Amino acid sequence: MHNNLEKIILNEEQIAAKVKEAAAWLDNKFKDAQYTPIAICVLKGSVFFFCDVTRAMQTPVHLDFMRVSSYGNSSKSSGMPHIIMDLSYSVQDRDVILIEDIVDSGYTLSKMKELMLGRGAKSFTVVTLLNKPSRRKLPVKADFSCFEVANEFVVGYGLDYAEQYRNLPYIGVLKREIYETDK
Repeated sequence: MHNNLEKIILNEEQIAAKVKEAAAWLDNKFKDAQYTPIAICVLKGSVFFFCDVTRAMQTPVHLDFMRVSSYGNSSKSSGMPHIIMDLSYSVQDRDVILIEDIVDSGYTLSKMKELMLGRGAKSFTVVTLLNKPSRRKLPVKADFSCFEVANEFVVGYGLDYAEQYRNLPYIGVLKREIYETDK
């Protein structure tokens, strides 16, 4: 796996420091919440970041999971996110915290916000590990973003290409020849 990377852009220490910062930001934001917020992980890409952030938080949160896909095995978003697995909890009158791996085109984030507010969420807060504004198609943004990345194909720490590379403990740029040959 490592040989398929052009370079490492974020190491384990950089990620760990930002995880603590994101957790502290959420603790401050929800310290006076009337009800326990619900933290949502969008599987599978966000799972490592989600677990690390929620474990670092001091504020109690309920955890829930969704699968939303707009990529499949491609390196490009289809622009049409669809729900593969829905939440277990109701978000009605709840503060919802979406913990995302990457905000790229904005399609998934836009759909998630519309869906949660449409289901009666009291608030919708987004924390993302990576922000890639150069690929934005919709005018959305996270409330807290750990890192801004260039328009490169990144993998590791949950991010994948064709279900591979998720388990890398850092984030790297995949060599172009890896994903261009799979068209």
